[in-house]
Amino acid sequence: MSTRRQLKAAEAVREVVSMAILTEVRDPRVRDVTVTGVEMDADMRSATVHVSVMGDEAKQKLALRGLANSAGFLQSRIADRIETRYTPRLSFEIDGGVKKSLEIARLLAEVLGPSSGDGAAVAPADADTQSLELRQRAPAEEVPGEDPQEHA
Repeated sequence: MSTRRQLKAAEAVREVVSMAILTEVRDPRVRDVTVTGVEMDADMRSATVHVSVMGDEAKQKLALRGLANSAGFLQSRIADRIETRYTPRLSFEIDGGVKKSLEIARLLAEVLGPSSGDGAAVAPADADTQSLELRQRAPAEEVPGEDPQEHA
């Protein structure tokens, strides 16, 4: 179980690493990389950075190699921005959650078919419009989901 201190340190490391990757890392292998999370060890001497890389498996492996080579630079950025006794050693892992969620969405769209994508579900903004239309059509009748005493 992670302590609050570990969670705060992990969030700080995530912010520093993601900004450094976005703005300072010049390695051409590190492209289309998003930091999705960081896990700190209990002693806070090492951290696993979970990243999502858009592209095929070869591009993901290439990005991981580029990140591994940039680990020292990223650790120096962490040391500059965060005051801790030890600067955590960084290791990088691919986070497959984003790709899995896209695949699940594709499968759901395939199973449910095109009829579910035509706006049949009522969006929150449309719910007020639909309620107003019901009141205008049948002012004397009860509108479903409303209290009849409310209008008296």
